[in-house]
Amino acid sequence: MRCLNWKITAEHEGMLIKEYLQQIQGFSRRILRSVKFGGGAILKNGQPVTVRHELAAGDVLAVVFPPEKRGSHLIGEDIPLDIVYEDEDILVLNKPAGVVTIPSMLHPTGTIANALIGYYERLGLTYTVHVVTRLDRDTSGLLLVAKHRFSHSLLFEKQKAGSVNRSYYALVEGELETESATIDAPIAKKETSMIEREVVAEGKRAVTHYQVIRHTAGGSLVNVRLETGRTHQIRVHFAHIGHPLMGDDLYGGHEDKIERQALHCKTLAFQHPATGERLEFSAPMPEDMKKLLDE
Repeated sequence: MRCLNWKITAEHEGMLIKEYLQQIQGFSRRILRSVKFGGGAILKNGQPVTVRHELAAGDVLAVVFPPEKRGSHLIGEDIPLDIVYEDEDILVLNKPAGVVTIPSMLHPTGTIANALIGYYERLGLTYTVHVVTRLDRDTSGLLLVAKHRFSHSLLFEKQKAGSVNRSYYALVEGELETESATIDAPIAKKETSMIEREVVAEGKRAVTHYQVIRHTAGGSLVNVRLETGRTHQIRVHFAHIGHPLMGDDLYGGHEDKIERQALHCKTLAFQHPATGERLEFSAPMPEDMKKLLDE
């Protein structure tokens, strides 16, 4: 079980524990309830207390998080993980193309989630899976995972506020006429498909920024930065402007040169949920995209 500790400063003297945890440390009501009623504990100077206790300067406040329940569909598997960074609160993975992130009816096993559960079980950890930045099956690159529900709650709020930043390599078909531009076009689920998305007026706002890195034979390598995070956003937006991703047959790309959409999450930056430190990570372009670029 994860335990977090804070030493109370004079600035926060006199606050109730509930006020301190919600206003200063970012606890949601849901997380606080799970600690109080789910088998966790709140300790002040090593002694159990309720959230109505008042804090004094020099007090050490500790929150012990309860064990987390795993869904019956989450089965641990011995699948290798490319771990870029790990600590008590988060994991950053480099996901290969062709691997699903979360199990579904079509893909009940062999996913990143199955691999994480297997990894946790080998380490004796009771965590379940909390993916913060999900990637499509055939998109490679950096993936952010929260180890427990508190870090997931904080990172989810940061993501909504736009401070979890990602950038991508994308190889698109054709030569983009504008070297640098923003695609601001709303996206919604396509009525005739369970999978596809499309640009429609009544969709949710979606904003993609791109910069051409270089032109290639029959295509363009672009650096893409997301301002919003809609499902299939990059794929839908580039198809919308007439330049689908190479290999993306779902949205009009051709598979003659690469067998998956040529999309890779290359950088990831965010504020650590426990320490507040700004962390930045990068992952090199995978070999299949390098080969396509060289050709």
